[in-house]
Amino acid sequence: MKVTFLNPPQTNSKYKFLGVVAPSLGIGYMAAVLEKNGFDVDVLDASALELTYEEIGKEILKRKPDIVSISALTPTIGVALDSADKIKQVKPDTIVVFGGYHPTSEFQSVLEEPSVDVVVRGEGEYTLLDLVQTVEEGGDLRNVKGLAFHDETDNSLVLTPDRPVILDLDELPFPAFHLFPMEKYRILNITTNVATIITTRGCPMKCSFCSSAALHGDKLRRRSYQNVCDEIELRLKEENIDTIAFMDDTFTLNKRFVRDLCHEIKRRNLKFWWGCTSRVDTLDEDLLQTMKDAGCITIFIGVESADQQMLEKMNKNITVSKTEKAFRIARKVGIRTIASCVIGMPEDTKATIKKTIDFVKGLNPNYALYSLATPYPGTRFYNETFKKNLILINDWSKYTLLDPVLETIDCSSKELRSIQKKAYIKFYLRPGYLLRQVSQDGFVLLKTIFGVIKQLISKQTNGNTDYNKTNINKNCVGDTSN
Repeated sequence: MKVTFLNPPQTNSKYKFLGVVAPSLGIGYMAAVLEKNGFDVDVLDASALELTYEEIGKEILKRKPDIVSISALTPTIGVALDSADKIKQVKPDTIVVFGGYHPTSEFQSVLEEPSVDVVVRGEGEYTLLDLVQTVEEGGDLRNVKGLAFHDETDNSLVLTPDRPVILDLDELPFPAFHLFPMEKYRILNITTNVATIITTRGCPMKCSFCSSAALHGDKLRRRSYQNVCDEIELRLKEENIDTIAFMDDTFTLNKRFVRDLCHEIKRRNLKFWWGCTSRVDTLDEDLLQTMKDAGCITIFIGVESADQQMLEKMNKNITVSKTEKAFRIARKVGIRTIASCVIGMPEDTKATIKKTIDFVKGLNPNYALYSLATPYPGTRFYNETFKKNLILINDWSKYTLLDPVLETIDCSSKELRSIQKKAYIKFYLRPGYLLRQVSQDGFVLLKTIFGVIKQLISKQTNGNTDYNKTNINKNCVGDTSN
């Protein structure tokens, strides 16, 4: 039984405008589990290799897989489905399996496409293993937990029972990155020796706009710090990496774990730079100093809004004063900060948006992200905006955080696009800022900054919406049952 994992192409440059192309952790873990159980596995990263649909078809004919597993996010579901069409054209007997954040929540609409045979709902490692073993043995997929598919006899929708989440993350093998084209991955449009690692799954914080819980649940599960260091040590040895990005939703949620991990990194004398994500209410000076001493150079922090009422509507459970304190101590310790905020929530006004933009600038972070509010399937935010008929765009490919999907009390979609563009220009095109950051990060930063602004400006003149496979299915949308 041969299984090929496909990361679909990113045909629209908006997905690469930040110059970041990284290997999929989800695919890495699923491939490792299948490999560990004796299956023939390979990975076709069409995004990193910049393959066309025709080239994907040729690769499928050459590799001859029995099963192709395709992972998709909301903005990439269209190209994922087009990729599935090409696979079925060149090798009709291939079983095409979809999984990931978007298919988990929108399995009904995904399964309406004739090129999709099965959807894996939720965490995919053991569900896919069970599926592959069942197919190989000629068994009944109804006995595999965590699936959605259509019955062959009457085309009725079959939902098998939910599969429990993986409680002991240490039991998972390390991601099979030896199957990936590691030389093709880059940050800021340059090839770099960066690895991605995750130490936890699940998020208990319940922010209204976050889709993590839809896939991984709302209970935090954590690898042991020894297991994480084992992976770091192995990858430092085998992949010649010098930087690690911890991809957890909130890396600093458990301070004791972070301290234990940092102490173990130092005890083993593991030399690398690293960055992570955080919440302002999980940081203190002692923790940040411990992290810096272990190699932390950058921390991504969700600011979201400078308006306390807006924070409460997002169920963010932080305060503006805690945000100010977090950035202040990060500067004191000497860790770079990335401030991320959301503008254009339905209750936002021009005044609250301006307040947030000015606030982020005043925090003096090293980088800032101004994302347009985007209701992703599986989130409370999506369900609320859909029920209130607030969603303006029914093309999933526009759900990129750069395209306005909603309007606010007093801001049209055109105004939101303009506000976002101006926010980036005012933050990044300050002479003092440019001098400081270029001296720190090099001139490649200028190329990326101007690329971002060029992309935003181009959106001002191109407001067309394509209505194709990426469209919301009005008969299925909003059904996030698992």
